[in-house]
Amino acid sequence: MPSDFKEFDLVEVRFKGGRKDFYRNKSRLPLVTGDAVVVESAGSGWHLGHVSLKGELVRLQMKKKKVPQDSKDIRTILRVATEQDEERWQAVRDLETGTMFKARAVVDELRLKMKLSDVEYQADRTRATFFYSADDRVDFRDLIKRLADEFRVRVEMRQISLRHEAGRLGGIGSCGRELCCSTWLTDFKSVSTTAARYQNLSLNPAKLSGQCGRLKCCLNYELDTYLDALKDIPQVQRPLLTEKGEYTLQKTDIFKKKMWFAVRGDNNWVVVPTERVREVLDLNKRGEKPESLLMPVREEEKAPEVTAIVEGSLERLDDKIKASKRSKRGKKKKGSEDVAPVTASAPRAGRSSAPRPSATPEPREATALPATAAPEGEAAPAGEERSRPRGAAARPLNRRGRGRGEGKRTDAGRTGEGTSTPAGAADTTRPPREARPPRAASAGEAPDGAAGRGDTGEGRRNRSGRRGSGGRPGRGGTGPEAGPTSSPAAS
Repeated sequence: MPSDFKEFDLVEVRFKGGRKDFYRNKSRLPLVTGDAVVVESAGSGWHLGHVSLKGELVRLQMKKKKVPQDSKDIRTILRVATEQDEERWQAVRDLETGTMFKARAVVDELRLKMKLSDVEYQADRTRATFFYSADDRVDFRDLIKRLADEFRVRVEMRQISLRHEAGRLGGIGSCGRELCCSTWLTDFKSVSTTAARYQNLSLNPAKLSGQCGRLKCCLNYELDTYLDALKDIPQVQRPLLTEKGEYTLQKTDIFKKKMWFAVRGDNNWVVVPTERVREVLDLNKRGEKPESLLMPVREEEKAPEVTAIVEGSLERLDDKIKASKRSKRGKKKKGSEDVAPVTASAPRAGRSSAPRPSATPEPREATALPATAAPEGEAAPAGEERSRPRGAAARPLNRRGRGRGEGKRTDAGRTGEGTSTPAGAADTTRPPREARPPRAASAGEAPDGAAGRGDTGEGRRNRSGRRGSGGRPGRGGTGPEAGPTSSPAAS
């Protein structure tokens, strides 16, 4: 800062109840916002306040409030407050509450139509100011005498409005914050119901009134914004005429620029943009009636699909996958049809000697086939095929037939007892197990496999995997390999 710079010598000082005033700093005291200072009183004596604003901001504030800088009513700052000054000022403030209640009792005795709201003592306790509100003029000459004799101070009565009264008392508004009039609002402007009408608010006094009982000051905050937005809203003084009836304005959304209309007696409202309302108003002025209040529906051009924008179809991958699955299925079906089905083998006697793929390279010894059950005195036909019972019908018989010496079913034995394979020849004509025809059990014969554990040992395999005419050695077989002992069935 330049050396010849001089700070603005006026300072704004705040007192109780949000009251502020301007004072001149003739002594050029180094003050900071919030400092306690002792200032000259209006009549005589001194008072204590706190610095709320200093510097060039004070110049702007004075210009806003239209206070001349060379006014004679501007008093001076005496000194910075000491600890003794602050203690004395605090002791005086403690007397204000008791004084207010006693003064209210005196007002009730005198039956004065006034409301005493606050009392403020001067810091040197030489004067007391009583703030009150009243609808009409009040004769309080007797009240001043009574209060002066009671408190031994010089009494001053000051009438304030209801807005100032709410500002001095303070409180919390409906918005949840501290009242504007008790924090930052200094000048109060008149508020009318016209501001509420412009903002489309319901004219409900309970909602529009503040704690002071008057219209809320915040109704003026957004009034200019609403007035600017209302310039684009058409003024509808009469119902809109259409072929369907007369539509009356019900509601207007100023910022969204939408208006609600309804036919008399109908609760269904129609939302219409402001542009359409202007068109209908122009048609009504020319004596024309539109078919409907709503705008005519125009067919919009359909946006191209994504598949048309992207090269090719998005389903091309799915088509490839489906085509590959179909080709695989076709190949499987074609391969299964090429394989010839295995038919039932002919009787043992007429079999061809075609080689059969075998898991083991060793040849097997042929054994005599078990006899086919036939009625007594008749031989079973050589070429007749027998069906073998399967499933639940064969299980109980298989369990009962084990170990009864009726012979075990051999792999080659399916025709009859007389059909056999030459000894020492390999069983190369055996068809696959899956292709054998089922064998049915005849009367008087146990199912095939039930006689597989008899003492005769026909068709049994030895431990080396070869077939022999008899059973295993030592098991009571009748073949040449049977041991010296025999089974109980043979004896």
